[in-house]
Amino acid sequence: MTAILSQMDDRHYETYIETFAGSSDLVDFLMESFMLFKDLIGKHVYPSDWMAMIMVQNRVFLRAINTYADTMNQKFLNNDDFEVQLWNNYFHLAVAFITQESLQLQHFSPTKRNKILAKYGDMRRLIGFAIRDIWYKLGSHKICFIPGMVGPILEMTLIPEEELRRATIPIFFDMITCENAHSGNFQKFENEIILKLDHEVEGGGGDERYMQLLETILLDCAAEKPPLRPQVQHFVSLVKGLLIRLLDYRTVMNDDSRNNRMSCTVNLLNFYKDINREGMYIRYLYKLRDLHLEGENYTEAAYTLLLHSRLLKWLDEMCSPQFEFHGSQTQRQLKETLYDTIIDYFDKGKMWEEAITLCKELAEQYENEIFDYELLSKRLEKQAKFYENIMKILRPKPDYFAVGYYGQGYPPFLRNKVFIHRGKEYERREDFQNHLMSQFPSALHLNTTTMPGDDIKNSPLQYIQCFTVQPVLEIPPRLKNKPVPDQIINFYKSNYVQRFHYSRPVKKGPVDPNNEFVSMWIERTTFTTVYKLPGILRWFEATDMKHTTLSPLENAIETMESTNEKILTMINQYQADWTLPINPLSMLLNGIVDPAVMGGFAKYEKAFFTEDFTQQHPEDRDKLLRLKDLIAWQIPLLGGGIALHGKRVMEALRPFHERMEECFKQLKKKVQKEYGVRELPDLDERKSTRPRSMLRSLRQSIISISSLQGSECGTPTKLHADRDFPPESPTSGSFTLPRSSGSMTGSFSDGVVTVEERERIHTMDNKRLSKKQEFRSDTNLCEPNEGSVSLTNANSRSLPAITGLSLAVVAGMEDVDSVRARRDSKSMSVCGTSDRTADRRSKGIINLILKSKSSKSEKM
Repeated sequence: MTAILSQMDDRHYETYIETFAGSSDLVDFLMESFMLFKDLIGKHVYPSDWMAMIMVQNRVFLRAINTYADTMNQKFLNNDDFEVQLWNNYFHLAVAFITQESLQLQHFSPTKRNKILAKYGDMRRLIGFAIRDIWYKLGSHKICFIPGMVGPILEMTLIPEEELRRATIPIFFDMITCENAHSGNFQKFENEIILKLDHEVEGGGGDERYMQLLETILLDCAAEKPPLRPQVQHFVSLVKGLLIRLLDYRTVMNDDSRNNRMSCTVNLLNFYKDINREGMYIRYLYKLRDLHLEGENYTEAAYTLLLHSRLLKWLDEMCSPQFEFHGSQTQRQLKETLYDTIIDYFDKGKMWEEAITLCKELAEQYENEIFDYELLSKRLEKQAKFYENIMKILRPKPDYFAVGYYGQGYPPFLRNKVFIHRGKEYERREDFQNHLMSQFPSALHLNTTTMPGDDIKNSPLQYIQCFTVQPVLEIPPRLKNKPVPDQIINFYKSNYVQRFHYSRPVKKGPVDPNNEFVSMWIERTTFTTVYKLPGILRWFEATDMKHTTLSPLENAIETMESTNEKILTMINQYQADWTLPINPLSMLLNGIVDPAVMGGFAKYEKAFFTEDFTQQHPEDRDKLLRLKDLIAWQIPLLGGGIALHGKRVMEALRPFHERMEECFKQLKKKVQKEYGVRELPDLDERKSTRPRSMLRSLRQSIISISSLQGSECGTPTKLHADRDFPPESPTSGSFTLPRSSGSMTGSFSDGVVTVEERERIHTMDNKRLSKKQEFRSDTNLCEPNEGSVSLTNANSRSLPAITGLSLAVVAGMEDVDSVRARRDSKSMSVCGTSDRTADRRSKGIINLILKSKSSKSEKM
């Protein structure tokens, strides 16, 4: 056939076409010819290295196609004779011809490319110009090919040939104009080009030059038609944003760095969420889920699937096509299947709090909607197991790392940005940093923790900055002012966190070699991430960074708060587990009460409790009172710890304990004389069914007395700059002991517990505390600022990926949320924050204790 066609000239074609008596026979012939040509082009008749035969065939076919196109222009372009299917076949054949692999000259060597161009020319340009000319001749019939021809035309414009792109991209504007004239908008064109662009770019088409040409040509065309200009500008902005993300995604798709692939995937799914493209959004959700499963990031995989489940309702309606993955299902069936998978992922990730929330939602459906009590019983059994896991299984808290990517050598989604990464269990900073550097072997490591200058940011190289940051605890409102077990509260120290601190001690002013606290200031940087961690990624960008400075006095307050909290927590640990070794408790108590060891808080007294300091800093009067109050409250805490130590100490260490008691007596006498007496409830009276009462009563009374809203995690006491420092407690001027989960409201009177309080304590005492977990727990607790986000709903806390929580199709989701809200309200009570200052609160509660004690004495 190729040989015959190669021998034919224009007269032969004309004579042969005239042999068809009717137009229907000619149409059939042309359609069969187009299908045959397309079939031969697509099936690669000759081996790929038979380049001469392939190019001869292409030249013969091209001449035949152009000749048939002229015939169609003459006979089948008028309104009466217009054949939509014939023209459609022609366009698809022409695009298949222009995009075939054997004509993509950019893939050949320069020598081979030059030989082909010299002998055959660039046949892509020839047929591309023909397609353009024929398109403009269609007139009113163009609407018949929208949106069907958008994809093929796009595929043609993506060919990396400058003149061809310039000739064919204007077809897009003509399509926009045509559909807008027909329908008043060009929504079909926009939807189709976004869908096809995703597939084409992922498959290797397109580049930054194409993005620039597309923007320039379409905006130039729109300038000639002012009524369409705003819509076209919006469309161009949309397509440009998509292209940027798609090109980034394609760049890292085969990268060794799974993190980069995840980041680009999230960028795309967020984009599709914002422009309300459900099908594409869900497609990338599952791509992200698969990446997480590869890295065993089960928590992040669960949050990713949770976003899909939020698009579904508890209804028996059939799913939309984009929701169907396992055959035809109702929304209820698919949502239930997703929940089962998500719960399993949360279980593997030890995120049992989130799994419980979903179990409750499923139980609500089983009990009140579908009345399947058998499933309900199984679900409740699983839920009970999760509660047990929370109290008994150790969950190591991950470290968090701030990572800055500086320099122009990084892709745009990383360039000159700071991210907060959530480390894996037991992952040290050194290991994390080594893994990070292996992903960017050419990057240079910055050994400082200060923000680099413009010279580094504008450098063509790559720089990485990595250091540990401390999460700022945000206690959920439903847990505030309640005696919450440490296993529960510890979870929130490293989960549902959005703010992170890095503190660096610096020396200012004259340095006293005998008392370093006088000149120790703290420079603190607070990072705020765009979403809470954990989420659908193990890291999020830090979109806000604030720098504050804490004075030496404020640093001393934080250190004292941290010390008191450590005493409280360790007492609780030893109360709960009598098998723990006594050494850590011995070291903690002795380091405070024995002046020969560390000097206790004597250096604070020498530094701040002097006439000179008071006269030079009259504005710090309240802070001095705060520090004195903390010192006074440390005495009863130490007393409780030493009493516990005396019960646990071995006979061999009895002399050590007796010396510690003697030191404590002297310290107690001195402190009570200078700073007043503070008393705790009688610990023996507070004992219930298990030895954990001390921490509960202490937190309910002491910590509340010392609390002030707005506390944040605190500061180090190390002197080495540019290193990782653990924070210790609240911000400047804060009046909060780090663990402020309770407030005293008159329940305690000199150790006597009211009937209601005793019943509540007895109810909570029926659950067993985790032993090893409490011992290993972090002691740095603090309350969020007053304006912090409410964390009442566990799922809303943990869906950090998308700003708008539901697509337009998910109307009615609020019904499910309201049901859950009603259910949660049965077991949650949110305590409002007092408007009183810390001084008034502290004085008021102390007066309450004294008043209750007085009334008790009168009765006796």
